[in-house]
Amino acid sequence: MEKLKSIIPLKIKGEIKQSTAEDLASTSSSLHEFFAESPLFHSMLQDLTNPQLGLCAKNKEDALELKFKGNACFSSCDYSQATRFYSQALRVAPMDVDNDNKLVATLYVNRASSFHKMNLLVESLRDCSRALSISPRYAKAWYRRGKVNTSLLNYEDAICDLKVALDFEGTCGGKRQIENDLKLIAERKKTESSFRELTGKEQLVIDELPQGKLQCVSTPTKGRGMASLCDMPPASLLHKEEAYAAIISKSFRDTHCHFCFNELPQDSVPCTSCSISLYCSEHCQLQAGGQVSRSYLSNKETEHILSGELQKYLSKVTLESHLDSGVEFFTEHGHECHGVNWPVVLPTEVVLAGRILVKLLELKENSKDLDLSHNYVHLPPESKVELHVYSIVLLYCLHSSSRTGLELRGAIFAKVIILISQIKVNSMAIVRMKYADMCHPVNHSENLSLPGDTLTSNLEQVRVGQAIYLSGSLFNHSCMPNIHAYFISRSLLIRATEFVLTGCPLEMSYGPQVGQWDYRNRQQFLQDNYSFKCQCSGCDSVNLPDLVFNAFRCAKMNCSGVVLDDCMVEYEKHKFSNLQVIAEDHSMKHQREVDKLMNDEIKKIACLMFEHSNHCPEVQSGCCLRCGSVNDLKSLHVTADESDRYIRSLQEAVISKQVYAGLLSNALSSLKDLKSSLHSYNKKLAKAEDILAEAFCSVGELQQAIDHCTVSVEILKKLYSPGHIALGNELIKLSSLQLALGNAAAADTVNQMDTIFSNYYGRHAELMFPYLQNLKREVHKLTDRSRT
Repeated sequence: MEKLKSIIPLKIKGEIKQSTAEDLASTSSSLHEFFAESPLFHSMLQDLTNPQLGLCAKNKEDALELKFKGNACFSSCDYSQATRFYSQALRVAPMDVDNDNKLVATLYVNRASSFHKMNLLVESLRDCSRALSISPRYAKAWYRRGKVNTSLLNYEDAICDLKVALDFEGTCGGKRQIENDLKLIAERKKTESSFRELTGKEQLVIDELPQGKLQCVSTPTKGRGMASLCDMPPASLLHKEEAYAAIISKSFRDTHCHFCFNELPQDSVPCTSCSISLYCSEHCQLQAGGQVSRSYLSNKETEHILSGELQKYLSKVTLESHLDSGVEFFTEHGHECHGVNWPVVLPTEVVLAGRILVKLLELKENSKDLDLSHNYVHLPPESKVELHVYSIVLLYCLHSSSRTGLELRGAIFAKVIILISQIKVNSMAIVRMKYADMCHPVNHSENLSLPGDTLTSNLEQVRVGQAIYLSGSLFNHSCMPNIHAYFISRSLLIRATEFVLTGCPLEMSYGPQVGQWDYRNRQQFLQDNYSFKCQCSGCDSVNLPDLVFNAFRCAKMNCSGVVLDDCMVEYEKHKFSNLQVIAEDHSMKHQREVDKLMNDEIKKIACLMFEHSNHCPEVQSGCCLRCGSVNDLKSLHVTADESDRYIRSLQEAVISKQVYAGLLSNALSSLKDLKSSLHSYNKKLAKAEDILAEAFCSVGELQQAIDHCTVSVEILKKLYSPGHIALGNELIKLSSLQLALGNAAAADTVNQMDTIFSNYYGRHAELMFPYLQNLKREVHKLTDRSRT
C-alpha cells in the first residue's frame, strides 16, 4: 500500500490529513476519483482479487506431490511426518466433483491410516468418516473405518463398515481380505464382551449464566460505562457475550482453528475452496460459513448393491450433520474464499471490517452504524491517509465478490474508514494461555510425575484472534481493574475480581496494569492505542506500585524509604496533591480495600508525603521520602545498570540451556549489588529473582530455586495484591518446585493459587488451566505419603 500512498497528489493528501469524521465522504470521493484513473491501482487490485493469480488457491499438482511425500514417509514408518504431508496436501487439494472427489477422500484415508499406526484412533475414525462423506462408494475408506472401529472395540459398527466395504469392493482379492477380517471380528466378539463408545476429545464446557443485571451509565471523565444493579461478590460472572465478528491473527493461521480459535488437532479440517482457513472440526467450518463437501447417494443408486439395513447405516455415516440445530452463523469467510490474495495481504483489522460489512448486508442492516466509539480525529495525519487507502481497496475487493452488493461511493468509503477506526479502539484480543516451559529437572527428583515433567513454566497469554463485542466494548478501562475478561472459544466472559457494590463502575484493563508497567509507559500505551489519558485511581492518585516500580533504596542504614530519580519525580508529582483529598472525590466513593492497603504501605516507605497538604510537597530526585536523606543517584544508576547486564546474560543462558557455575556466581553477586541500590519492592528485583530461580532449576539446585522464587512472589504481592492473577501465574512455578522436593508447603501454595484462579475464572478455572488440576493431584499424593 505504500506505493499507492506515494502517488496520491499533495493536495488530496493534505485534505485527508486535516480531515474530520464529517469530511470523510468528500475526501474519500476525491481519492477514489484519482485511483479510478490510476493504472497502478487497478494492477494492484488485479493481484489481490484474481483467483487465477492467488497464492491461496487450490492446486492439484502440489497436492499430489505432497501426497507422494506422505506415502514415502508412511512406507518408511515415519507416520508423524506422513501425517503432516497429508495435512498439507488436504489444504491445497481441490474438490473434483467429476472424479467423485477421490483425491481428497484418499488423502483423508491415508491420514487415517497414519493416525491408526500412531494409535490415534479417534482422529483416525473421524478422517474415515470425512472421506466417506465426500466419496460414499469408497470401499477403502469403509474398510479402514472398520479396522479402526475394531481397534476401538466397536464391533457392531466394524462389522457394518466391512460389510459395506465388501459390497463396494470390485476386486476378488479385496473381497477375500474383507471376508477374512469379518470372520476374525466375529471370533473376537465372542471372546470379548467389552464395548467402548467413542466420545471424542472435546472438553466439557460448563454452562453458567451471568449473575444479576448490568446497566449502561455515564461518567464525567470516561463517558459511557457499565455498572452493576446489585452487589456482586468476587468471582461472580457478570457478563457473557458472543462475538459480533472475529478473525484469527495472521501468526496463528497454521496452529489454531479459524473459527473457535482453539489449538488445532492433528486431524484439522481445511477449507474446501481455498488454502487459507483451517478448522478443528466440520462444526466450526460450517459456523464460519464454509461448505462441507458431501456426496449424496439416493437409495436408488445403491439399493441394488446394499441391503436395507446397510443402506440406513451408510446414510447415518455419510449424511450425519455436524452442525447443531438452531445454531446461528454468518459466512464470515465465504466472501474471502476461492483463492484470492487480499484476505492474507490486508491488515487483520481491515479484513475484520470487511467481515462486519458483509454481516450487516446479510442482516439487511448495511445502513446501520455500529454503536461504538472511534478516534479518527485524534489519529496521526499519515494514519488518516492509510485508512482512506485501505477503505477504497477493501470495498473494491468486496465488490469483486458476487456475495456483496456494496456501492463504490464516498458515503460507503467514509463508513469503512470509521469502522476500521472503531475496530482499532474497540476490538478485543482473543487470548489463549500458553506455557513456555523452561526447565525439566524432574530427573533430579523422583517425587514428581507431572505431565511433561514441567517444573518451572512461564505462563503467558497469546493473542490468537481479534473480535468485536458490542456490549463488551462498553466496559471502561482502569489500570486497577475490578473485573477480568477471558474467553472460551469465541465467547467473552467477564467476572468480578473483588466485591463490587451496587452502582460501582465495572472496569477492566485494556493493557498493562498498575504493577505490570509504570505510570509513564501505561499512559503512553493508552494514548497511542486508544487516544485517551487515563484518569483512574491508579493514575490520578499516589499508589505503592508506581512509587516503587523503578525506585532506588535509601543509603541510610535500616531505612525502608523510596528514592526517586528525575524521571519518576516528574511523573509522580502531580499525584501528591490528590493524596489528602482522595476520600472526598465523588468518583472514589467506592474506594476498594486494595487502595486502603496500598495507602498503609505508602506511609511506611514515604511518610514525608503525609506531612504536606493542599500543595505539592518539596520532593526532589535523590531525596528519601521516609527520612529525607539525600542519595547519590548517579552512583545508584551505575551499580544497577551494571548488575542488570549480568542478570540479562544469565537469562539468555537459561533460554539457550547453557548455564554454568561461573555465570551463576556472577549473577548472585550482581543480585547482591542490585539489592544495595534498588528499593526492595522494585520490579527489576522480582525479575532478577525469577531468572535466578529458573537458572538454579535448570542445574538441579531446586531448593535454591525455591528460595529465589519465594522472594519474587513476595515482591509481586507488593506490586499487585495478594490475590492478583499475576501471583497465581508465579505460584505455578513455586508449587511445582516444592512438589519436586516433596515439600509440604506445596499444599498451601497450591491452595493460594487455586483461590486466585477461581476468583478470576470461577467454575472455568481448571478448564482454562489443566495444569492446575495436575498440581492438585500431586498435592494429594504428597499429603497421602506424609500420612503413611
